[in-house]
Amino acid sequence: MRWSDSFIPTLREPPADAEAASHRLLVRAGFIRQLHSGHYSLLPLGLRVHRRVADIVRAEMDAIGAQEFLLPAMHPAALWQRSGRWDVMGAEMFRLRDRNDVDIVLGMTHEEVFALLAAEMSSYRELPQTWYQIQTKFRDEPRPKSGLLRVREFAMKDSYSFDIDEAGLDASFEAHREAYVRIFGRLGLDAMAVEASSGAMGGSASVEFMVASPAGEDDVARCGACGYRANVERARAAVPPIDDPPSGSAPERFPTPGVRTIAQLSDFGGGAQAGRQIKTMVMVLDHEVTLVALRGDHQLNLQKLADHTGATDIRPASAAETVAELGANPGSLGAVGVDHLPVYADEALRGRRSMTTGANSDDWHYRGVDVERDLIDPRWADLRGVSAGEACIECGGTLEIVRCIEAGHIFKLGRRYAEAMGVSVLDADGIARTPIMGSYGIGIGRAMAAVAETHYDDRGLCWPVGVAPFDVVVTVLDPADPAQSSASEVLYSELQRRNIDCLYDDRVLRPGVKLADAELVGIPYRVTVGARSLAQGNLELTERSTGETRMIEVGEAPELVVAAVTAASL
Repeated sequence: MRWSDSFIPTLREPPADAEAASHRLLVRAGFIRQLHSGHYSLLPLGLRVHRRVADIVRAEMDAIGAQEFLLPAMHPAALWQRSGRWDVMGAEMFRLRDRNDVDIVLGMTHEEVFALLAAEMSSYRELPQTWYQIQTKFRDEPRPKSGLLRVREFAMKDSYSFDIDEAGLDASFEAHREAYVRIFGRLGLDAMAVEASSGAMGGSASVEFMVASPAGEDDVARCGACGYRANVERARAAVPPIDDPPSGSAPERFPTPGVRTIAQLSDFGGGAQAGRQIKTMVMVLDHEVTLVALRGDHQLNLQKLADHTGATDIRPASAAETVAELGANPGSLGAVGVDHLPVYADEALRGRRSMTTGANSDDWHYRGVDVERDLIDPRWADLRGVSAGEACIECGGTLEIVRCIEAGHIFKLGRRYAEAMGVSVLDADGIARTPIMGSYGIGIGRAMAAVAETHYDDRGLCWPVGVAPFDVVVTVLDPADPAQSSASEVLYSELQRRNIDCLYDDRVLRPGVKLADAELVGIPYRVTVGARSLAQGNLELTERSTGETRMIEVGEAPELVVAAVTAASL
């Protein structure tokens, strides 16, 4: 392709609202343009990268025997109501009505539709099956940002496995895990597999593939000693044992005028340090007022609470609701003796004695609380968020918290969707069985952005071979010079003949502008044709990622360029 015939609108300055490096550079280099919040147009260079990412994903899906479909993006609401997710998905799902007043949704994912199709299977002999598509998805993100990293409309590869039993699901899950490792390797992404929450998807197992980046929106706890890695929504840390003094025969109620916070109670005479306090939070879970008890220096992880309780609508109780249920305002609340509300207690409180907590009377607290004696039938769960520096649950090493981009996610779904859609096959004994499902996703545009986010320098993008819009750019410094023009045309034709994706910069511009554009766009290799080197029978071959330049003879240039591209592809 000739640059002079192409639409590559490079910019000198980044957009004012761009925070992430990938957002700044993809706009500046002419890959994307925003239409409105959360919706982006892929320009020719952007579409080439997007297709290359999709082709890598498609090749690895085909390699594990997956079959490609293309399903509608618009679904009848009845399908989502049938699976129980009509209410679970909440405000993130685009909902509309057609001219016949029928409820419609724009698909966020396609478990229901694939399961509906799977209902046409009738025998175990048809299993296992793995089906996938690369399709547009829609999510009404409340705060779209960071370019392609967080959008409302995007292409995603979603695949689904159907097996007769758990052993088959294990095999399908592992096949996808290995395929994802290969995909991210080919994309040039250092993606780590981490334990994750299944969230609204449900299921028994969930693994995310995370790429470390300050532009990410997820935090991962990882241990450098043993390799333990988990999303903070799932991560656990070891809690050092605490030798509590005896708590006495009953809690002691004492006045705490004006004390409303953990910190104030720590400083109050007769109070307690945060680690010896019980923090009681009043939450509303699916319209039911509920108490959540944690250690005073620990924070509630809302996703853990959702996962443990199955609640889909979680919010803090209002002041009025709190007073109505407990008779006191926040700052004086506790779960001691409460028997009319569900109480969830974090595991870090198990066995603790001589604790201090609110007495459900303004300006009063209890001390000498024995958690297992004084809380009535608490429901125990791991509810707290982990922090950097805590001890690894597996080996006792030190945990670090790393900000990451989620590049892929795989789930063991179980039989929820198959049962909802009436999927049933006869086994070898003629008994009806419900297949078990897995679900596996990769956002194509997000993966593209993740590559950009991790492959750039102060001059622009540095695409790896395999996902770059072109493998090579041939830059002629002076197209008006017959010698330079002729050498460039010959090389461009030879590279095309050898199936090298080549961009020929034949524009009549200053050499500095052309070289700056080549670096901004980030094509892996540049061959520069200039009068000085050409007079010596040479061309300049520059590797974008390292900046290394070497002279190559004109006659050997095609072979050497092909060799460089081939070696980088391995």
